[in-house]
Amino acid sequence: MEALFCWLSLSLHLTIATGNPVKVAEIEAMLGPLSIDVQRQPADLDVEETGNSYRENAELKASAASLRTGGWALADDSGLEVDVLQGAPGLYSARYASGNDAKLQLILHELGDSPYRSACFRSTMVLCDPTGTCRAAAEGICWGELLRAPAYPGGGFESLLWVREARCTYGELNAAQLSRLGSRGKAARALAPQLRELLNLS
Repeated sequence: MEALFCWLSLSLHLTIATGNPVKVAEIEAMLGPLSIDVQRQPADLDVEETGNSYRENAELKASAASLRTGGWALADDSGLEVDVLQGAPGLYSARYASGNDAKLQLILHELGDSPYRSACFRSTMVLCDPTGTCRAAAEGICWGELLRAPAYPGGGFESLLWVREARCTYGELNAAQLSRLGSRGKAARALAPQLRELLNLS
């Protein structure tokens, strides 16, 4: 217990368990006013996502990062869930097809002319302590409707999901909108009070 209190008082840095610098910057912005130093995971850390849920995958990544760095780590896992496809591609969104173009073609083919195009991005975010133990978790959901063609070239699923509240696709949300409406932003906001308490942040 004394060691844990030592970590809480001295470790004000947080590793984001991803190698994607854009995601690190995005999550850092979402954590907003919290007084904490955010850093990317070690470049050679590669965690296989073998979990059976978003939370399990997020825990695998956060736990590995916390054990490697000896500090607190945050990770998320997310996917696109399409109602008429019984929640697919969901957990397998990243492996749905090879490349964004193929993913878009496949999902549009599976939807066909169906008028039922409601879908959502669902994200689960977890926080692990320096022992690799999950101490907090939260979920965020952004609902929308899939367009019949991507809104812009070169995008992935985010170029298809129309977010009515923002009057644009998920991929066109600005930073403030991502924090307020995005699935990862909602998860980060839900997790923030627990993160503040666990890391003894003012």
